[in-house]
Amino acid sequence: MPGAFRQTYDPVAGSVAFSALVASLPLVVLALLLAVRRTAPWRAAVAAAGTACALAWLVWGMPPGLAVAAATQGMAFGLWPICWVLVSAVFFFNLTVASGDFDVIRRSLARLTEDRRIQVLLVAFAFGALIEGIAGFGAPVAITASMLAGLGFEPVTAAVMALLANTAPVAFGSIGIPVVTLGGLVAPVLGRDVQSTTRALSAMVGRQLPVFSVLIPAWLVVVLAGWRRMLGVLPAVLAAGLSFAAVQLVVSNLVGPELADILASLTSMASLALLLRAWRPREVYRGEGEAGFAAAAEPVRDTSGRVVRAYASYAILVLVVLAGQVGHVNAFLRCGQPGNALCPQPWLGADAGARPQGFRFPVWDVQWPGSYELEGGKAAPRVRREPPVAPRSSPYPLTYRLDFLASAGTLVLAAALVAFLPMLAFGLPLSALPATFARTIVQLRLPILTIAFILSIATVMNYSGMTSSLALALAATGVLFPFFSAFIGMIGVFLTGSDTSSNTLFGPLQATTAKVSGLDPILAAATNSSGGVMGKMISPQNLSVGAAGVGAVGSEGLILRRVLGHSLVLTSLVGLLAMLQAYVLPWMIPRP
Repeated sequence: MPGAFRQTYDPVAGSVAFSALVASLPLVVLALLLAVRRTAPWRAAVAAAGTACALAWLVWGMPPGLAVAAATQGMAFGLWPICWVLVSAVFFFNLTVASGDFDVIRRSLARLTEDRRIQVLLVAFAFGALIEGIAGFGAPVAITASMLAGLGFEPVTAAVMALLANTAPVAFGSIGIPVVTLGGLVAPVLGRDVQSTTRALSAMVGRQLPVFSVLIPAWLVVVLAGWRRMLGVLPAVLAAGLSFAAVQLVVSNLVGPELADILASLTSMASLALLLRAWRPREVYRGEGEAGFAAAAEPVRDTSGRVVRAYASYAILVLVVLAGQVGHVNAFLRCGQPGNALCPQPWLGADAGARPQGFRFPVWDVQWPGSYELEGGKAAPRVRREPPVAPRSSPYPLTYRLDFLASAGTLVLAAALVAFLPMLAFGLPLSALPATFARTIVQLRLPILTIAFILSIATVMNYSGMTSSLALALAATGVLFPFFSAFIGMIGVFLTGSDTSSNTLFGPLQATTAKVSGLDPILAAATNSSGGVMGKMISPQNLSVGAAGVGAVGSEGLILRRVLGHSLVLTSLVGLLAMLQAYVLPWMIPRP
């Protein structure tokens, strides 16, 4: 094909190993700037993106115009739909803060019990998962750590509890951004559409993390109070973990990633609240050596109606987002697996066979400018993948999908506008709506820039062949690759502080390596996300957030020492689970 760019995987001295070392340079630059130089994340992302583009051109031979096309497509994907979801989710959360709904919920949780063990389950685990599901990106750690400190926990302990709890929900955080991002990047690697790939990844992650959703509540209480005292609140531990895990499993498999955390966390909080009506621990545990940290009295007593109204804001969010997912649920019930080629896709009207198909929002798919050329009067992708990454030389399309009405970000924005109506009726001024949105944009301006450039790094590495060079080198780990997949994801989150960013950097790499190794790419990509969540607690960014949330700036090193071992053990458990699913329990892997 004239003008086509054919990927090569051993451009450095004809060696895949040396080529992989050079291909890792953008990631090394990112790691050194973030972890060693403590450079601002957006600056580190810009530098790493520049490194990726330079290597793609000078070493892998990618034409400069094509490298620019790949970089700009990645940035566009970062802005839409990823950052759009983030802006809408944080805007919704900020509205609940401005209306007082968040404080009402916080007080309602604090009044349920004085037992430190159950407070950890309610605040750090269940409520933290709710904030993760809506806002994510550090908000759960900052908020729950400060809440626990306000309830009387020693500050560093409060930060440790918040960091440990911020694990199992992370892969479905911010209305499912990590999995949605992963699906968009892995779909081209697999030659499948984005929607079915995202649903399969959601289902796979949903068959891994519920194991840890059951484990983490007990883990938290053991770390806080010891094994014996954990057994003293075992009913609460089981109620919190099993209810969360069951809903997380069902929603991630039947509905998708967007509502998995929100519905699971609300169910977990409700289960604990109902349990406390009929059961109380035999002894109330108020901590050891914390006499100077007695829980502050709450001067405000909210009426039951006010509490119901506060939770109603989150109910509106669930209902609106769920309404946007009705088509996906319908597809699963009718076809057994979303994205099945034999299953009619939801739409308004009927298909060629006159079968009614339900409703679906319009979607526009476009060929990204600069990445196609005319061949025989038709547009053909300029990038071609070569063996052994592909069975034969084949086109690698670079497209962009705009689904304004179907985007989770648009659904969350609609929920925010609906939830604002009762807030307005009960005294919140109309001016609070634009003011809160403007404040949200200012708050997120640098994270938005960072995400855009992180996505550009991933896209350039994928389309230049750099990711495939790394994948071919990693394939040498053989049967142990599923175990190492978890640690690759953990390292990604440690470096970037974000499961979304880790999925962006390493998700396509994991899928490509699995294909080359003869393993399931869905399992490998999902394990990147599931393993990544265990690196959240040791990320420098999250450590800083946790320390700042409890007024213990400067204690980041102490907090790290207390969570590092837990991170390594939990990541190893994710790796072992992935090994079992790959070789012993393959029926757990979703099939297209």
